[in-house]
Amino acid sequence: MQDQPSRLSRRRVLGGMGIASLALMSSPALAQEAVDLHVPGGPSTRMITTSYPQKGRMILQRSSPPWLETPFEVFDKGVFTPNDQHYVSWHWANFPGDIDVDSFRLTVHGQVNQTLSLSLKDILQGLPRFDIAAVNQCAGNSRIYAEPRVAGAQWADGSMSNAIWTGVRLKDVLDRAGVKAGAIQVRFDGLDEPVMPGAPKVPEVTHHRSRSRRQGDDRFRYEW
Repeated sequence: MQDQPSRLSRRRVLGGMGIASLALMSSPALAQEAVDLHVPGGPSTRMITTSYPQKGRMILQRSSPPWLETPFEVFDKGVFTPNDQHYVSWHWANFPGDIDVDSFRLTVHGQVNQTLSLSLKDILQGLPRFDIAAVNQCAGNSRIYAEPRVAGAQWADGSMSNAIWTGVRLKDVLDRAGVKAGAIQVRFDGLDEPVMPGAPKVPEVTHHRSRSRRQGDDRFRYEW
């Protein structure tokens, strides 16, 4: 039997999607504890998980790809967020559980005088190290409390973390490659891959900004 099309409501579709999402969750990701986020109008309950690699106790906002929220009480324990409770916001289907540091290469090509292929050792030993303490926060932090409710990741107050970030300045990498006259943008490509070919995913920074910001705000991070 089939329902009549007129009876297929938005609520029923969303409800079915929620059930399907739970069914797709692997058993290790299913949490045993819940937290009440006190959302006006609900739903307020989220599960707690400790099953993701190198992560501690986190609020499970979505399982695949994972959105893991830092429990708010963590912020009362110190200025810097522990690595194992730093929030996770991953947007594409593939989620790398580990990285082969021996085969990793940072490639710089395009409008440059010299194409670079830097190993992690090249980066650690061949470029000036740069440390900065900075807050990382999702634009959707606290979105779940918006009235009226708005679309997007329904974060409470924990899609932010504070850490000491260690890496090398983007400017130093570009200086080594030698940027040609007329270059206008720097484009980045990471480990995240879209589900469908051609989907947008590559962030961009204007070349003027990457070259002129002497304080090194733009950087490649390898540690936090």
